[in-house]
Amino acid sequence: MASAFGSRTLSKDDVNYRMHFRMINEQQVEDITLDFFYKPHTISLLTCTVLSLMYFAFTRDDGNPDNNLWVGLILVISFFLVISVLAFPNGPFTRPHPAIWRIVFGLSVLYFLFLVFIIFLNWEQVKSLMYWLDPNLRYAKREADIMEYAVNCHVITWERILSHFDIFAFSHFWGWGMKALLIRSYGLCWTISITWELTELFFMHLLPNFAECWWDQVILDILLCNGGGIWLGMTVCRFLEMRTYHWASIKDIHSTTGKIKRAVLQFTPASWTYVRWLDPKSSLQRVMGVYLFMIIWQLTELNTFFLKHIFVFPACHALSWCRILFVGIITAPTVRQYYAYLTDTQCKRVGTQCWVFGAIAFLEALACIKFGQDLFSKMQILYVILWLLCLAFITFLCLYGMVWYAENYGPRQKSFSECEDSIYTELGDGVSECRGEFEMESTTSSSTRKRRDSGNNRSINGVEK
Repeated sequence: MASAFGSRTLSKDDVNYRMHFRMINEQQVEDITLDFFYKPHTISLLTCTVLSLMYFAFTRDDGNPDNNLWVGLILVISFFLVISVLAFPNGPFTRPHPAIWRIVFGLSVLYFLFLVFIIFLNWEQVKSLMYWLDPNLRYAKREADIMEYAVNCHVITWERILSHFDIFAFSHFWGWGMKALLIRSYGLCWTISITWELTELFFMHLLPNFAECWWDQVILDILLCNGGGIWLGMTVCRFLEMRTYHWASIKDIHSTTGKIKRAVLQFTPASWTYVRWLDPKSSLQRVMGVYLFMIIWQLTELNTFFLKHIFVFPACHALSWCRILFVGIITAPTVRQYYAYLTDTQCKRVGTQCWVFGAIAFLEALACIKFGQDLFSKMQILYVILWLLCLAFITFLCLYGMVWYAENYGPRQKSFSECEDSIYTELGDGVSECRGEFEMESTTSSSTRKRRDSGNNRSINGVEK
């Protein structure tokens, strides 16, 4: 009876299906220790909102038109985020607090709407808007217009090599460490790293700053910055995956140091799951889903360089690094929701944050194409076709290698597709094993439990005992 129930496919009208979707789109906090921070407080929030609006409306000087626009814009964003906290879903994470991820989702919706608004402006209106945001952008120049790239590549000296280890190299290294924490797969990380260098080669005729010396591209970028960041991120993943988490209530901690430590650890994951993008029984749809994941990832990276080249602002400007930071934050729940959609046969639709992220990526590309027609008129279609073909070939080669390795040398672990619908059955240990591969914020992975049983390395509040 249990097996029959676990093998059936959920319909969209099934209550279990709706619960299944909520697990990735609106995670719930199971163990609440401080009730005050998890109660709605909607009346109090409404009162504070109305009073603050009355204060700003009747006490400030409205004689400066530019200042009026700034204050009005900031308050619109602020009150929209208040509504986000009240109405939007939690997303797949609950740490440090679900309200944080509701605000993140609200910001992504605002950015999406801003891109829709930008697309319907003309070039002069866009430039006027940029100059209103920052008048110094009137004097900004493209980096490609004032710098030379891939010059004297045959001259290789220690001084020249060391000069490349600047803040951008550290950002490159740190960024790949964060990407590895999100993707949690050596195969996919290395594939993205290599295909991105190929992407630079195919789009070098449009963006001169993609031109690099061979030793800079292969040794410094792929091996040192990318490889070092991937190794660091995956090492942290393995460390967190091998720990068993038991979170004690802050009320049960009597020492001041313990309470402070528990409060700080609130900003760490509640648990860590074993991630498996592919297995030997993966369907063609799942393989194509991973390929689409690679395409969107490359597109998001390309948008970063096309935006600053077409709209003319330097890499150190707030428009550049704020967008990179923002995209990095919304990528975390996006990857989690897309992974669940891709690997769980009972998940029939993507999460809301994943949907908005995909829309943002394509709208950014659309804005670049509309306002960079002079640039894209120089595009060679053959290069784009070859880029897509190379990306497909390398991706499928990587996926085949990952499946072959998992089938011959990898540990035998249950994936979503094998777990079917056992999340909603009462099968004891089998349920907990399948749940562990899915729920990042509620239980640990099955591999973690196996290591716990053998190593008995229990941790209290993230500290092993």
